[in-house]
Amino acid sequence: MINTENLLLAAKEAALDAGEIHLTYFGKNKEISHKFNEFDLVTNVDKMAEERIISVIHGHFPDHKILGEESGIHEGISSEYTWVIDPLDGTTNYAHNFPHFAVSIGLLYKGEIVLGVVYDPFKNETFWAAKDSGAYLNSDPIKVSEANSLKKSLLSTGFPYERAEILEENLKYFRKFVYEAQAVRRPGAASLDLCYVACGRLDGFWELNLAPWDTTAGTCIVREAGGKVTNFSSSEFDIYTKNIIASNSLIHEHMTKVIESIRNI
Repeated sequence: MINTENLLLAAKEAALDAGEIHLTYFGKNKEISHKFNEFDLVTNVDKMAEERIISVIHGHFPDHKILGEESGIHEGISSEYTWVIDPLDGTTNYAHNFPHFAVSIGLLYKGEIVLGVVYDPFKNETFWAAKDSGAYLNSDPIKVSEANSLKKSLLSTGFPYERAEILEENLKYFRKFVYEAQAVRRPGAASLDLCYVACGRLDGFWELNLAPWDTTAGTCIVREAGGKVTNFSSSEFDIYTKNIIASNSLIHEHMTKVIESIRNI
C-alpha cells in the first residue's frame, strides 16, 4: 500500500488555499456565468480555486494526473495517480452567499480511491481520510451514526441542473423518503452530504447524475468512517457511476429497497 502521509499534506494544503480564495470573495461581487444551462453556474472563484489546487498538487507531484471540474484532464507522466478535484462544491449556494460550500479533493491510485479531503472554509471544518487509516474531522476521529431504521434517520439528496427527466425521477424518490424517513434535507453540496454521513450528522444520502469530482473524496471519508457507498443497484460504487447511495451501513438495505420500489414501477 502507498504511503499517504505526503499525499494528504499536499491535499490539505491545496484545500486550505482554495478555501481562503472562497472566503476572500464570499459576500462580494463575483463574475457569474453559465455552463450548460441557466441553472448551472460557474464563478470566477471556481476557476481561481481550481488553478490554485492544480498549482499546489503539481508543485508537490508534477508527474500526477489531475481531473478538475472546470479545466478537465491534466495529463501526467505517471498514470497510477489521478487527483479528482471540485474547487467549489456548492457553487449555487456560494453565488447566493448561502454559507454551505466546500473544496473536494480525492485521489485514485491505480483506479482505487485512496484519499479524500473535503474542506468547508466557512465553518473551518476539514474532513479527511486515507484508505485503512480511519476518517477525521479536523484532528478528531469520526464515525457514522447508529440509526437502524429509516424512521429514525435524517437523509439528504440533491437535484440535477439539467435533464428534466432526472429531476422528475428524483422527485419520486424524495416523496417516498419523506414518508419513510424522519426527515429529508437538500443542502446543495454533495461532498458535504457525504461527509455529514461520515460524521453522523446525516444517516444516509442519495443522488442522481453526479460526476467524479462530486463523490471521490467523500466516498473515501464515508468508507473510512464505517459507512457504505454503492450505486442504486447495490453494486460496488465507481466514481463514473452517476447515481449513489451512502449510509451508515445499517439503513443501506432499507434505502436501496425504497429506490428499487420506485424504479420498478
